[in-house]
Amino acid sequence: MAFASTAIGSALGIALGLFLEKARFPGKLLAVRLCRTLMCTPPVVIGLAVFLLLMRRGPLGFLGWIFTVQGMVFAQVLIIAPIVAAMTHSAACRSAPQIRAFAKTMGASPAQTRLLLLKEMRGEMYFALIAAFARSISEVGAVMIVGGNIAGRTRVMTTAIALMRGMGDYSQAIALGIILLILAFAIQWLSDALRRERPVEENF
Repeated sequence: MAFASTAIGSALGIALGLFLEKARFPGKLLAVRLCRTLMCTPPVVIGLAVFLLLMRRGPLGFLGWIFTVQGMVFAQVLIIAPIVAAMTHSAACRSAPQIRAFAKTMGASPAQTRLLLLKEMRGEMYFALIAAFARSISEVGAVMIVGGNIAGRTRVMTTAIALMRGMGDYSQAIALGIILLILAFAIQWLSDALRRERPVEENF
């Protein structure tokens, strides 16, 4: 669920962030501020909105996604996409104009310019992806509301921790929390290894 949410939400967020940086249309400033507002929206609010959309009598009730993993991914995408979009937009405003100017002087096509933009901004996008994944694996409210915390179907580690805490099973809750931390560290280490970054200490 976390990987699917991060992949979909990040793809949408990067596309939206780059669009908001380049496009010129009435209400653009309002759109940027709305995106930043959604970035700070409490997950339980997103969860409630998605629940109302997906419930049987809701506008999207025909999908049958309430209390399913698909519905949980949908909710998390709405949480993740504004975060990635806002971070991408901020980074693009700083560097995209210079990159496009350089690409134009080199005679690059629009497709080549977009590829160059993605390549030169990969560092900023990397941190946006890490932030998106961190939000995904740590989120509780929205996935509990939309997924229902059903054992064997929609229960995830964060909702299981909340359940164990409520039952007084603190040792199990702590164990699950440690596993989450180990997973987060492993993914961070793997992503850094793939980027072949030198440790910060070597720069001093």
